[in-house]
Amino acid sequence: MRLYTIADLHLSFGVDKPMDIFGGWYDHVNRIEQNWQKKVRPEDIVVLPGDLSWGMNFEQTEKDLEFLNKLNGTKIISKGNHDYWWNTVSKMQRFFDEKGFDTLNILHNNHYAFGGIGICGTRGWVNDNSEPASAKVIAREAIRLELSIKSAVNAGLRPVVFLHYPPVFGESRNFEILDVLYKYGIKWVFYGHLHGKAHSYAVNGVFDGINYRLISSDFLHFDPLDITEIVQSDNL
Repeated sequence: MRLYTIADLHLSFGVDKPMDIFGGWYDHVNRIEQNWQKKVRPEDIVVLPGDLSWGMNFEQTEKDLEFLNKLNGTKIISKGNHDYWWNTVSKMQRFFDEKGFDTLNILHNNHYAFGGIGICGTRGWVNDNSEPASAKVIAREAIRLELSIKSAVNAGLRPVVFLHYPPVFGESRNFEILDVLYKYGIKWVFYGHLHGKAHSYAVNGVFDGINYRLISSDFLHFDPLDITEIVQSDNL
């Protein structure tokens, strides 16, 4: 069994939202499928931290989730800023059950085990709490992240964190999220959200004791990243 990750699939089978208008995104769905099926086996796990679908509701997202469900492996999904279809866990799980989406698992205030590793995470938020609305969202996301991490720690697992938003980007910092990461001694953080020119401002490597990896699909050339050895190592 191996562990992979990739964020920002931006699927749009149910809506008119082509991604090939952006540089580097030509035929990206076929590229994802081909790369995925070449390396991911049915027994493997793939973590997808957000921006799975452009759909606005379950109906518009159904074909995207059907596509994802048919790909090899067990998928662990979490919310991104464009996942407007996202709903309560109970409603999503009911929808998954009704449609037979049995390879999709929701990461929300919980964790999943991979050997001695606890797969944890939340969406995160932009690194700006100057506005009251943003400050409220950031505080909520920090709570959700801590709930996820604590669930793994209580199960005797070493947490590895998957976020949609980067907690460190250029000169900006999301201190509420960082406080949680430092509190629990998190060593590995994988994140998406950044595309195109923003890649050049991404942190890829050790920053203040945490190893960050950008896993946006375009940054990975639409090829899921095998992180099995990375997360099982105690070394940064």
